[in-house]
Amino acid sequence: MTATPASSIDDHPIARRMWAEDNASRALGIELIELDAGRARTSMRVGAQMVNGHGITHGGYVFIIADTTFALACNSGADAAVAARCDIRFLRPTREGDVLVAEAHEVQSFGRNGIYDVTVTCDGDVVAEFRGDSRTIPARRD
Repeated sequence: MTATPASSIDDHPIARRMWAEDNASRALGIELIELDAGRARTSMRVGAQMVNGHGITHGGYVFIIADTTFALACNSGADAAVAARCDIRFLRPTREGDVLVAEAHEVQSFGRNGIYDVTVTCDGDVVAEFRGDSRTIPARRD
């Protein structure tokens, strides 16, 4: 998949800076497809090193793409945010070579808190559902 962010490079500076410095996601081949206010979409091809002893994608890698997409969505606003809590439901397996697509959207925000849902799909089939709670934090100082 080719990354084609919907908004300009100047939009969502906190999320874009975080993404630019995200070595973990880059090392896994996660691509940013779309970033907008309260929303994000990413993709990742399942590599051989991501498969467990059952021949299916290790759940940790499915969690990583969901968590990365959640982080992008909750950092797309005016304030930096981190995860306060999250959980995932694995619904069906995927295998080496499959392309996972994660889509996150804000469900609700209140005060310094936010709730985000992330759906992970493969070829249009839902493989996992993730819910994350975010909490804004003070601006980063360099």
